[in-house]
Amino acid sequence: MATDATGTGPDFAQRLLAWFDQHGRHDLPWQREHSPYRVWLSEIMLQQTRVETVIPYFERFVEAFPDIPSLARAPLDEVLHLWTGLGYYARARNLHRAAQLVTERHGGELPADPAALQALPGIGRSTAGAILAMAWQRRAPILDGNVKRVLARHGAIAGWPGQTAVANRLWARAEQLTPTARVADYTQAIMDLGATLCTRARPPCSQCPVAADCQARSADQVSAYPGRKPSAVTPVRRSLWLILRNREGEVLLERRPPQGIWGGLWSFPECPPDTPPTAVENLCADLGCEIRTTRPGAAGRHVFTHFKLDYQTREIDVHPTLRIAEGGRLRWVDPAAPGALGLPAPVHKLLVSLAASPARTQIA
Repeated sequence: MATDATGTGPDFAQRLLAWFDQHGRHDLPWQREHSPYRVWLSEIMLQQTRVETVIPYFERFVEAFPDIPSLARAPLDEVLHLWTGLGYYARARNLHRAAQLVTERHGGELPADPAALQALPGIGRSTAGAILAMAWQRRAPILDGNVKRVLARHGAIAGWPGQTAVANRLWARAEQLTPTARVADYTQAIMDLGATLCTRARPPCSQCPVAADCQARSADQVSAYPGRKPSAVTPVRRSLWLILRNREGEVLLERRPPQGIWGGLWSFPECPPDTPPTAVENLCADLGCEIRTTRPGAAGRHVFTHFKLDYQTREIDVHPTLRIAEGGRLRWVDPAAPGALGLPAPVHKLLVSLAASPARTQIA
């Protein structure tokens, strides 16, 4: 059956599936040993992250936590440690909490119900649709970043997908095009199409299986879709990180609050960059440390989605005056072997650098 003028007939799915059978990705780690848990984990890891980046993280994660109950039982620190470097750490916290809820409410088995899935932390409509389609062959549309790009171009749907009206049109398009047969393959196929052919820049449209009725291509306006997010000035935040080192060369780390930037991860104690020396001394005293020597440390910038963080460090040799309670919010760590802790990427990088340059001042 041929497609209609808007490309919403079954021929769209048929052409896409024929392309997928020959050119799609069929040997990804989460496809080899198929289970709802592995599908769910891969979908969470793949949010805003490329397949090539996710693969080694996925393999390490399922080796440590082969099923939902083992993930639910794991300490959050261990989960965040295995996530270190993958970014968007709220995904790991939500995954861990969702595993606990699935264990409590559903006997450790992921529910095959859209509403029950979306009631779990970190699972929205598109992720739930992908899980339903690929784990249970349930017909459910998806709309991740790659699929938005494919559908916006194919249907010439103008505007930034972050706007509600535009998103609604894309969802309607996704619903129209999703077939009733081979829904798991179709879901993987349309994601693969966006990731490998319908790319942001210089897409090879001549190789696209649905190029014949792509409205953006027909109008020679492929680069205009999807619409760009309205430009805004990216704010810059600044912070001073205190690198406190004891006589053994260990560094003091502090667990961040569960919410906010790097929630639940371990970082250096911090304060505003213009904090006067007396206030730094008081902060160190509150942390149970007496300052012996201090010197400027490394500086850097870390880019988040919505802002940039400029950090300056201050290396401080200290004499601990209080014993740190086991399991508390503070911990002395060896920079060369910090253990199974969740660490933000710049903190991990600084620890590696510190391990290569032992403390300059030994405290008697």
